[in-house]
Amino acid sequence: MPKVLISDALSDAAVQIFKDNGVEVDFQPALGKDPAKLAEIIGDYDGLAIRSATKATAELLAKADNLKVIGRAGIGVDNVDIPAASAKGIVVMNTPFGNSITTAEHAIAMMFACARQIPEADASTRAGKWEKSKFMGVEITGKTLGILGCGNIGSVVASRAIGLKMKVIAYDPFLSHERAQELGVEKFDDLEALLARADFVTLHMPKTSQTANILSAERIAKMKPGARLINCARGGLVDEDAVAQALKDGRLAGAAFDVFGEEPAKENVLFSAPNCVCTPHLGASTSEAQENVALQVAEQMSDYLTKGAISNALNAPSVTAEEAPLLKPWIAVCEALGGFAGQVTENAITSLEIEYVGRVGQLNLKPLTATLVACLMKPLVGEGGVNMVSAPVVARERGIKIAETRKDAQGAYGSYVRLVVTTEKQTRSVAGTVFSDNKPRIIQIKGIDLEADPQPFMLYTTNNDQPGYIGSLGAKLGELGINIATFALGRADKGGEAIALLGVDEQVTPDMVAQILALPQVTQAKALKF
Repeated sequence: MPKVLISDALSDAAVQIFKDNGVEVDFQPALGKDPAKLAEIIGDYDGLAIRSATKATAELLAKADNLKVIGRAGIGVDNVDIPAASAKGIVVMNTPFGNSITTAEHAIAMMFACARQIPEADASTRAGKWEKSKFMGVEITGKTLGILGCGNIGSVVASRAIGLKMKVIAYDPFLSHERAQELGVEKFDDLEALLARADFVTLHMPKTSQTANILSAERIAKMKPGARLINCARGGLVDEDAVAQALKDGRLAGAAFDVFGEEPAKENVLFSAPNCVCTPHLGASTSEAQENVALQVAEQMSDYLTKGAISNALNAPSVTAEEAPLLKPWIAVCEALGGFAGQVTENAITSLEIEYVGRVGQLNLKPLTATLVACLMKPLVGEGGVNMVSAPVVARERGIKIAETRKDAQGAYGSYVRLVVTTEKQTRSVAGTVFSDNKPRIIQIKGIDLEADPQPFMLYTTNNDQPGYIGSLGAKLGELGINIATFALGRADKGGEAIALLGVDEQVTPDMVAQILALPQVTQAKALKF
C-alpha cells in the first residue's frame, strides 16, 4: 500500500479520499514548518501532499529515497525545487483549476477597492471622521482593463470585466488571436503599448525567468497617468519600490497587492504608500477553493500511486486513468527497445527517430517517448542519472535531437514501435511490438527480422552466417555455465550478417563476453540486462 505524508493543512475530506483509494495517510499538518523533522522521516513515504508552508528543497529531496510524487494543493510551486525533483524521478503536480474562480474574484474585488478607496474610507469613517470629499473614486464601467497573462485565471477575470462593461485588452505571448477573439479581448503583442492605454492593469502570470520584474521601474513609468495596478498573481513580478514612488508622485492613482516579493510580508514599502490596498495573499482563501484544491490533489496523487495516471504534472507527461492500462504493455516495449539500444550503442548519439506504427500511434505518445529515451540513456549516464521525468532534459543537454512520427499500419505486424539511433559513426534500428499475451517482443534489429521475448539477462551477438555457429555458441555458453532460456535468430541474407538474441538465466560477465568474442564467426557480443 502506498504511503502519503500530508505536511500542511489540508481538509479532512482529502485525507478520506486517500484512504478510500487504498493509500495510507500520515496527516501531520504542522510538519511543514519543521524542515529538520521532515527531513528525518521523508524517506518513508511514496507521496508528499503540501500547500505553501512546506519547502521541498533539493536538500530535503536528497533524503526522499522512496518519494514518487509531490502534490501541491494550489497553483504556485515556488516552494518545490522542480529540477531536483525531476532528477530523482519525482513527479510534481499542482491543481491549476481549483482556485481559478476564487483568485479571479479577489482581483476584481481589489480593483473595486482600489477604484473607490474603500479600505481608507472605511478606516476614516471608523475613526469618527466624515471625509466624504476626500475619497473621490472612479467608475469601472467604460474603463480599459489591461490583463497581463490571459490563462486560467486571467480569462476568468476577462469575462467578469466584460460583464462589468469594461474594455479588455490582454498581453500574453501564448494567447492566440483566435482564443482572444473567443474571450472577447483585444490581444496586444507590445506590452508597453498596452500599459500606455490601460486604466487598470492586473497581472495573472507565473513568476519565471522571463516574467520576473516584468513591470520594471521603466515600464511603470510608461503606464497611463492615473492608472491603477492590481497584482494577485506572484510577488516579484513588479518593482514594488517603483510602484510606491509612482503612488507618492501621483503618477499612479492607486494600487492593490495581494502578493509581495518577500512573504510573509511583515514590512513592505507599499504599506505606507497612499491609496494602496494590501492583503496577505488571500487570492485562494475561500472555503470553496481550499476544499477544491485539497480534494483535487488527493485524487491526482491517488490516481498516480495506484493506477499510474498522471494529471496536472509540471515535469511529466499527463496520463489519464483510462490511458494507463492501454499504455502499460507499450511502455514495456519502449523499455525493451530503449534498454537494448542504450546497451549496444558505443558512440555518441546525435539523434533519435521514433516511429509509432498502427494503433500504438493513436495513443498518448509522450509517456512512451519519455520511457524509451530514459531507458536508452541509463546505460550512457548511469542508473541514477536519468528517469522518465528527466530524460528529455538530459537528452537535450547532450545535444540529442528527438523526432516522433506516426504511421499507418504496414508490414507483418499491425502495430509496432521502431527506434532509429544515429550516432557519429552509424545508424541502427530496433523494433518491438505487443503480442496477444500482452507482453513485449523485439521483432527487428538492424532491419533483420527475429522474435525475441525480453528477459532480465540477455546476450546479443552479431556473426557471419556460417554453418556451425549455433553449435559453437551453445557449447561455449555450456562451458561457461550459462543456461539458455530463449534463443532468437535472424539474418540479412544467406551467408551475410546474422544476429542472435538469447535470454539466459545468469548475467554474462565481461570475461565471458571476451571468450564469446573469440569464437571465429562472432563480430560483436554484448551482455544485456533489463
